Amino acid sequence: MIFATLEHILTHLSFSIISIVIMIHLMTLLVHEVIGLRDSSEKGMLATFFSITGLLVTRWISSRHFPLSNLYESLIFLSWSFSIIHIISKIWNRKNDLSAITAPSAIFTQGFATSGLSSEMHQSSILVPALQSQWLMMHVSMMLLSYAALLCGSLLSVAFLVITFRKNIDIFCKSKIFLIKSFLFGKIEYLNEKKSVFKHTSFLSFRNYYKYQLAQRLDYWSYRVISLGFTFLTIGILSGAVWANEAWGSYWNWDPKETWAFITWTIFAIYLHTRTNQSLQGTNSAFVASIGFLIIWICYFGINLLGIGLHSYGSFTLTPN
Repeated sequence: MIFATLEHILTHLSFSIISIVIMIHLMTLLVHEVIGLRDSSEKGMLATFFSITGLLVTRWISSRHFPLSNLYESLIFLSWSFSIIHIISKIWNRKNDLSAITAPSAIFTQGFATSGLSSEMHQSSILVPALQSQWLMMHVSMMLLSYAALLCGSLLSVAFLVITFRKNIDIFCKSKIFLIKSFLFGKIEYLNEKKSVFKHTSFLSFRNYYKYQLAQRLDYWSYRVISLGFTFLTIGILSGAVWANEAWGSYWNWDPKETWAFITWTIFAIYLHTRTNQSLQGTNSAFVASIGFLIIWICYFGINLLGIGLHSYGSFTLTPN
């Protein structure tokens, strides 16, 4: 009873804190240079991390096994993974370019786990025989950490594509308007327009330079985070193969979950390969990562939704209306 009460408190506390963090992020978008807002959001993410950690430890103690036995617990762990990636990125980079992604991702996953799943899924249960192994912690934790890192990196690539696409559209539209005006109004208007363009060159150059710097940072962090996630994914797949051999007598069974995990690994292997080729870097590699974003959700969520294969114990039911 004590553990259930503590779990209930920590669940709502972490969700409330992360909701406040989202509101602070929205305020910083509307009102710039407000003293203390950014520090408050960072402290909020740190408090969220400790709250979710306490929640997982509480379920671990009460159930006497690592809390990764169903979709609810895996979503909570995924939310915890987003928060720890946020903290690590803050240590690496004081600006923390990932904060706009990690905080909404954490609240989305935890919100769905808390209110989107049926109440039966929230209850901790005895592990099925296939999960009663020491490989549970190693395999599932690595897979979920890889999902969190790959999702963050993929979203950064999507943002990179959006900024690059908008910049190209702006350049195309401005050049087209300039050419039309020079053709319609003749040489005098053309010279006047040319002088006007030179007057505003410094402002446009500054704005384009800012967009260029932002795009380069997004591309840089996307590569770093995806590389980390790919490492976790590789470890998770290898540990899962060893576990499968112990549980089912075969390292690989082409189960739907295994197949889509392999597809996910292949997509991001292609992404990392494109990063080694100078001509394929930038929009090409970002497009591959964007495809990987959809593949991850199919691998993690879609297979559980269908509830088929050897990993069907991860299937779920939504909250009834």
